[in-house]
Amino acid sequence: MATTELRLLVADDWVEGIAQPLPLHSPVTGEVVALVHQADAGHLDRAVDAAWEAHHKLARMTAFERAALTHRVADLIEERAGTIARDLSAEHGKPMVGEALPEVAAAVEMFRDAAEGIKRLETSVIPSSDPAKRVITIRQPRGVYGLLTPWNFPVTIPSEYLSAGLATGNGMVWKPSELTPTSAAHLAQCFLDAGVPAGTLNLLHGDPAEIGGGIAGHERVVAVGLTGSSRTGQAVAARAAGKPLLFELGGNCPVIVFDDADLDTVVEKLAFGCFANAGQICDSVERILVHERIQDDLVAGLAEAASRLRLGSPFDESTTLGPVINEAGAARIDAHLADATDRGATVVMGGGRAGGHPTALYYQPTVVAGIRPGMRIEAEETFGPVAAVMAVEDEQAAVEAANRSSTGLVGAVFTRDIGRAMRVAEALETGMVNINDSTAYWQPHTPFGGFSGKNSGIGRLGGRWTLEEMTQIKTINLDVS
Repeated sequence: MATTELRLLVADDWVEGIAQPLPLHSPVTGEVVALVHQADAGHLDRAVDAAWEAHHKLARMTAFERAALTHRVADLIEERAGTIARDLSAEHGKPMVGEALPEVAAAVEMFRDAAEGIKRLETSVIPSSDPAKRVITIRQPRGVYGLLTPWNFPVTIPSEYLSAGLATGNGMVWKPSELTPTSAAHLAQCFLDAGVPAGTLNLLHGDPAEIGGGIAGHERVVAVGLTGSSRTGQAVAARAAGKPLLFELGGNCPVIVFDDADLDTVVEKLAFGCFANAGQICDSVERILVHERIQDDLVAGLAEAASRLRLGSPFDESTTLGPVINEAGAARIDAHLADATDRGATVVMGGGRAGGHPTALYYQPTVVAGIRPGMRIEAEETFGPVAAVMAVEDEQAAVEAANRSSTGLVGAVFTRDIGRAMRVAEALETGMVNINDSTAYWQPHTPFGGFSGKNSGIGRLGGRWTLEEMTQIKTINLDVS
């Protein structure tokens, strides 16, 4: 694999960082695939200044002019899809054909959706109690938006924010995950080549606490968007106290399977929800709560589905499962499985790292049964290719088990009984519920976010909801006397 030098984007210049660039190792081969420049406080200040200037230029444009720029970015991402997907697979490990290319295509859709959505983002004329006044509302960009994004979908998740940020006229200072900087560089280059005003997007690599926290706490960064863990969200919220926040955080998502469900459909949907992206999705299926009468049949079906997956290089077109992101991720899966088996759970399929690969990050697709409350695999996100199955005796027990979590992002229920499906959907303490599909199903133009009182986020991402979150309403009272 070739090694790329990744600089920082400040205004419209790729600039060097401090000291020596840090090497980025591919989980696929272990080779160094990038040398990543690191930002400091000086870079951050210059980036914020550039974003502030760009914001004013963007705000003076019409929505249709910004939409044209947003479409232009989409065109460039689409034209470069093969290159972006190749580098995404190299730094992340996801299969290029089955997952990386579709991820890039989804990002294109997000930019196009934002471009069209901003043309139709309605405001209002409000009835006035004073006959001499007319009351109208307009939407304006917030200003400089700080963006902090994760490694698991390093093209689509940033695109949720970047597309809406450009369409609404915000200047942006973005720190991507230190594990997937190459994907970020591709997106930033598309912004530059699309001809956006200098400073519209500034890209900073660096220490998460220093640069990520610095962005959140910077006095001229007026709003912060973050997708990450619940713990990260709490830390960033503290640094960004008093600012508008758009957060999508942890999941530990539950799926309830009743004994009247179509088992073939359940197995197909859950296999995707558990093993896609090596289980490294915020809305992956983390807890399968199945009626005790069909537990054995479901476990057998999942084991058979897992056995059909092909673990290997993401550049092999037959590969359906790549390595996990790094040693910390693999070690967490190890620890969760060890805790579960020590406390009585049974590994039915897989259960460890696969040998014969270039790194120790290729994890066997795993099915584990006999999960009980209190096990780490039940209480925490495993974030790996694991199907964890727990038996429940009835509807009440299933809902109670599903809601026994500090997070509430997505839930799901499988049943042929529409009344029960709706009853459970309304009872689940999650921001979204899928009926007869896994928790991993979502359409990008629909609202996505956490349940109030849970540690799964603030606000909603998706379609017009992102546009609304990244703008502010201004009320104007006009005297017509």
